[in-house]
Amino acid sequence: MGRIFGTDGIRGIANTELSCKLAMNAGRAAAMVIAEQIGRKPTILIGKDTRISSDMLEAAMVAGLTSVGAEVVLGGVLPTPAVSHLIAGAHADGGVMLSASHNSYEFNGIKIFGPGGHKLTDAEEFEIEQIVLDKVKPYTIRWGWELGRIRTGDNLTETYIDRLVSSVDGDLSGLKIAVDCSNGSAVATAGEAFSRLKADVRLMHNKPNGVNINRDCGSTHMSGLVERVEAGGYHAGIAFDGDADRCLAVDETGKLVTGDQIMAIIAMDMKARGVLKENTVVATVMSNLGFVKFCEEQGIKLVTTKVGDRYVLAEMLRKGYGLGGEQSGHLIQPDVIATGDGQLTAITLLSILKKSGKKLSELAGRMHIYPQVIVNMQADPVMKSMLDVDAGAKQIIEDAKAALGGDGRILVRASGTEPLIRVMIEGKEKGEITALCDSVVERLKERLSHNEDCKLLEGF
Repeated sequence: MGRIFGTDGIRGIANTELSCKLAMNAGRAAAMVIAEQIGRKPTILIGKDTRISSDMLEAAMVAGLTSVGAEVVLGGVLPTPAVSHLIAGAHADGGVMLSASHNSYEFNGIKIFGPGGHKLTDAEEFEIEQIVLDKVKPYTIRWGWELGRIRTGDNLTETYIDRLVSSVDGDLSGLKIAVDCSNGSAVATAGEAFSRLKADVRLMHNKPNGVNINRDCGSTHMSGLVERVEAGGYHAGIAFDGDADRCLAVDETGKLVTGDQIMAIIAMDMKARGVLKENTVVATVMSNLGFVKFCEEQGIKLVTTKVGDRYVLAEMLRKGYGLGGEQSGHLIQPDVIATGDGQLTAITLLSILKKSGKKLSELAGRMHIYPQVIVNMQADPVMKSMLDVDAGAKQIIEDAKAALGGDGRILVRASGTEPLIRVMIEGKEKGEITALCDSVVERLKERLSHNEDCKLLEGF
């Protein structure tokens, strides 16, 4: 068995790849690592989304945590950012969120938070993996009275909603919005949060049954929300993913507003109010070229990281920045909540919309979106390992850069979780970049499949 952590926790098909045994051992190991950090037995808060497998994995996690003395607080159905925020409020030392985010119901995942509500570092994940994979001597409890206990958390949902509502000045009265809860965690909080802010809110996909999470709804399936907004005279539509840490929007005409555009709107507002720390936004290398040029035009410094919100947050915490995020709609305002929060993003965006007196299409239109083409190329481990070291592969990428000139960019990277090499090209004309992307993929496939260095490595 190789690494168990991907770019965002442990993830797989529930009850097979993500088994009860793996969940139990991950809980045991996480408790051990956190206990070592704080010098005592930890208290761990557990939240979950609405998947049918979440109850099963919760029971397994509880067994693992309590078996090494951890105290467990059950939070029930909560958004991922709520777990992060509530760690302090629940007097906890860490947290676990059971969710596979935007994936379909048969998948599930384990996201682990340490003290302070931050996701684990690479080093901490590696330490947990060493315990799970029996690379170090396991810690065991010898006496029954040292085992952990379980309790249900009090007023956790209300505490989190209080934080959301207090994050903006004023309210959202006068705004009619459609909110797609993706039949996920947002059903526990979104209706109450927007109602308390006096918005005229109409919820969609807010009746989870364990298997309909993310099914043709939410931030990865926007067509239903688009139709609702177009037909109903809404000021905006908001869509969350399964665990509500992402948010995308639809303007009053039914046009998609991307995560980059939302980040641009919030950055401009923060800059105008003088609260954009260091005049800087942190994004990943996957942000649209239009966002890069928007920041240049607005005099905003852009810092980029590799893909993954944890890397965005790490850079923000290292330098004290106040806004960052991903193109997917995973935006982070760490001064409010310590991790990406879709509902916080939505409330911030809608507050700006109301105060500006403008239409969302006008605000979003300040950032031009460059056409983008992404092709996922099948690649075995050897091909992935050669991508960054093979001179021929590097030349193929450089040739594409030269063809794009200053009006586009290319990003080629090996997936951290799948047998794929992802090729992304942006430019002015969709047809031109599609042809160029196809050419790059074919040339890389030929080069990495037949390179003699690859053959030598494969047979090593």
